[in-house]
Formats: sequence, structure tokens, C-alpha cells
Amino acid sequence: MMKLDRGCVQVYTGNCKGKTTAALGLAFRAVGCGLKVVMIQFMKGGGPYGEHLAAARLAPDLTIIPFGREGWVNKDNPAQEDIDLAVKALALAKEKLLSGEYDMVILDEVNGAIGFGLLPVDALLELLRLRPEQVEVVLTGRNAHQQVIEAADLVTEMVEIKHYYKAGVPARRGIER
Repeated sequence: MMKLDRGCVQVYTGNCKGKTTAALGLAFRAVGCGLKVVMIQFMKGGGPYGEHLAAARLAPDLTIIPFGREGWVNKDNPAQEDIDLAVKALALAKEKLLSGEYDMVILDEVNGAIGFGLLPVDALLELLRLRPEQVEVVLTGRNAHQQVIEAADLVTEMVEIKHYYKAGVPARRGIER
């Protein structure tokens, strides 16, 4: 079974579509090369979404574990339940990261969870310091904290040029969800 010689920390951030999709593309490529991947989703409930259905077909090589309620988190006044779910998600991320079972650990929307005040940035930075050398870590979500950007090996910002949402096209099953 293939293992990575060296893992890196990748960040996908920005105000446009494609952050989770980019992470899933990495997961798909990794699984194709014999690596094992877990994606922990922050602030995402109300599924199953297309990625959950695909992961079930690629199990046990790709596992996606969502943490979140259906609907939106109130950025100005997050519910205690949202905070508790984010804390649980980060604890599971630490467990998976240190388990030796996974070659890639994706923390989907973790940047948003920090930006919404559900988690302190220091908790994520501590997790990154614990990262085994051979494990790739991928962090997604808008408004990545400057300290997270500095700790990363690769940072990509998704910038909106044009988006069909503005023309009234809603989220479509199989494309956005």
C-alpha cells in the first residue's frame, strides 16, 4: 500500500465556489493511488449530499463525517449546539489525524468554523503542530485566518469572477450539493 513520504498542509479559501470541490478532487486522486482519506465536515448538516453518496461507494478508502445542523449557523450569535458540534468535529479530527490509519485528513469548512467563533484558531494550529509528517492535511472554508495561512504549505484563494447564483440559479443536486 502506498504511503506519502511527506505530507503538507493545504488551504482552500476565498468567497467563491470550489473549495470543498477542490478538496474532494484531492481525495478522489489520493484514493485512486491507494491512499486512505477521511473528510470531517464542520457546519454541514441536512445531507446526504452527493459527496456522501460517492464516499459510501469508495468506502472504506474515503470516509466523510458531517458535523452540523440543517440550516445556517448564525455568525453573530452562534448557538451552543453549533459550538459543541464544532468542538466534537475537531476532537474527532485529532483522533483520525493521530490514528495512523489515514494518509489525508480533510477539515471541510474549518476556516468558517473559526471565523464564526465556533473554534479558537489556536486549537487548529495545535492540531497542525501534531500532524504526523506523512499525513496530508487539507483545510477549506472562507476567510482563512492569517495564522492558518502562515502555517500552511499551500494556500489557494477562490475568487469569484462570475457566478450563476446572481442570475437566480439555485444550488443544484449533483453540482453544489
